[in-house]
Amino acid sequence: MKTIEKISIDELDGKRFKIRLVEPIEEKKAILTHYLHNIKNVNEHEYQKDALQFLNEYVVYKEQEENVSIVAEQALQQLLFEVENVPFPTPKNYTFKFIDLFAGIGGFRIAMQNLGGKCVFTSEWDKEAQKTYKVNFGEVPFGDITKPYVKKFIPEKFDVLCAGFPCQAFSIAGKRGGFDDTRGTLFFDVAEIIKNHQPKAIFLENVKGLRSHDKGKTLETILNVLRNDLNYFVPEPQIINAKDFGVPQHRERIYIVGFHKSLGIESFEYPKPIEKKVTFANIKEKTVPPTKYFLSTQYIQTLVNHKARHEGKGNGFGYAIIPDDGIANAIVVGGMGRERNLVFDHRITDFTPTTHIKGTVNRDGIRKMTPREWARLQGFPDKYIIPVSDASAYKQFGNSVAVPAIQATAEQILKLIL
Repeated sequence: MKTIEKISIDELDGKRFKIRLVEPIEEKKAILTHYLHNIKNVNEHEYQKDALQFLNEYVVYKEQEENVSIVAEQALQQLLFEVENVPFPTPKNYTFKFIDLFAGIGGFRIAMQNLGGKCVFTSEWDKEAQKTYKVNFGEVPFGDITKPYVKKFIPEKFDVLCAGFPCQAFSIAGKRGGFDDTRGTLFFDVAEIIKNHQPKAIFLENVKGLRSHDKGKTLETILNVLRNDLNYFVPEPQIINAKDFGVPQHRERIYIVGFHKSLGIESFEYPKPIEKKVTFANIKEKTVPPTKYFLSTQYIQTLVNHKARHEGKGNGFGYAIIPDDGIANAIVVGGMGRERNLVFDHRITDFTPTTHIKGTVNRDGIRKMTPREWARLQGFPDKYIIPVSDASAYKQFGNSVAVPAIQATAEQILKLIL
């Protein structure tokens, strides 16, 4: 008689099992977790066949290679429990459906779920970000969205397409700057999905520099494709600052909103800044390990010297000391060295470290912000789990969206389409 062995999504990562698969294990897990998330609604058929085939492959593997018998039906129930018991489950009485492209760690998803949305497809190629996404939402994102194999799993119908897509230049010399001119860029894949699925609304986010990228040709082409090739009403894009929506971070991003012309929508108002003003004191962690985040006088001097050498040269890493009553500049990740995350340190005036860190301890108590503080700078709630190393966490939050600003804009979109 078959017995049941306790399994989880991570249990499927065994090296010997992975080498037997044709498609990457991440895509297999994406199919399975998407199926489990949609098992109780009409989108189930999008993933059912491939998901059950994958589960059967694992059952056969365990029996043949490890002499372990598994009851597939019971295993499915175990996995269903795992994907549903997460910090951010799908709203029970959802009112609209959306897809989450270039999802990162789910900033868009938190905002849309807060407004009653159900995510029916998500993609993110970064493996560390996939890990964080899975822990919080119970779903492994699909990987490379440029692959037709991945695109085939996008449900035929959904209401809103969300995408924080990368900015790339187009080859439009001597051309009109239309759909075909975007081939080879990630915006082309976004446009192709819009063309094939015709969602009611689109919500795109990008860096402020998109306005001037390639002398304005990039944004001009994007708007031309959306308005003329894809038949969407797209009001003038707007720069939205996160600090105007309840987080202590000066973070400007361009938002592009569009509505299918069949809806007859001819105007749209971006959200107005809220009255609530917050500072770093509102998001500061009360207890921080001194041996992990506080910096020595010697190290602070190294930062000062480095910044002085590279001032105005556009390279090297910088830093700023944020007072309790101040706000941070936009948190970003990149540049030189693994210590790039030190760019936003904070002076604690009422703390005197006693543990030596890299030599003499800095008596002013200067430290770098913690990953949890970076999460709060982006508006992520404290129940959001950070399962990765600090280095990965800084990268993930630095690349994410500011949840409150996204949610405020999405709320304006939903007023017109629901």
